[in-house]
Amino acid sequence: MQRKTVIFIADSLDNAHKFQQVLSKLDVDVAAGSSVQFKKLLSTHPSHDLIIYEARADGLASVAQVEAALAEDGASALLVIVNEDQLAEFRLPVSCKADFVVHGASAAECATRIRQLLWPGNESSTSDFIAVDTMTINLATYQVKVAGEPVDLTYLEYALLAFLVTHPGRTYSRDALLRRVWGFDYYGGSRTVDVHVRRIRAKLGPELAQRLETVRGVGYLWTA
Repeated sequence: MQRKTVIFIADSLDNAHKFQQVLSKLDVDVAAGSSVQFKKLLSTHPSHDLIIYEARADGLASVAQVEAALAEDGASALLVIVNEDQLAEFRLPVSCKADFVVHGASAAECATRIRQLLWPGNESSTSDFIAVDTMTINLATYQVKVAGEPVDLTYLEYALLAFLVTHPGRTYSRDALLRRVWGFDYYGGSRTVDVHVRRIRAKLGPELAQRLETVRGVGYLWTA
């Protein structure tokens, strides 16, 4: 599944250090730099999903410039880091999806606000993560990793894998999987399941593939 891309702009080392730790725990690619490098980062990462911007001493003027740049883009979100003494004059941008944190906010609060902007309605928690041997599945962001490396799965490959892994030790027939994963409106044949299972096994590698067992004459089983 595709990872999110975050552009992080800050001139202070304390914010750079804190957000580096926060972002390292999320399924994102990060392009970081100072305010001087902002326009260059925008041009080199045109498909970014979120900009985290530290408001400088001129606070509102610099944020207005960022908002104007995002208004042209139309797709990215913005998280502004604001000093407490700037709050009286601060206006949250309205031309894009936006939020803010006060300088000095906890790492936990920053992570929560980032997740809310990147994955609205699916804020991640520890219960969203499933670990099996070297594989981790983030149910909130639809991200699968093996040995720390993202696995490029189609949506239906991910949905089938996630369903079986979250229902370990139970055998499901092909027809049952078509109903549960593909939905009642799917009219294809049961061989579709076999094709997707074969692709999943190839992408997971030989060790994990052994856990996705074929139960002859019945269907498929994920072993716990």
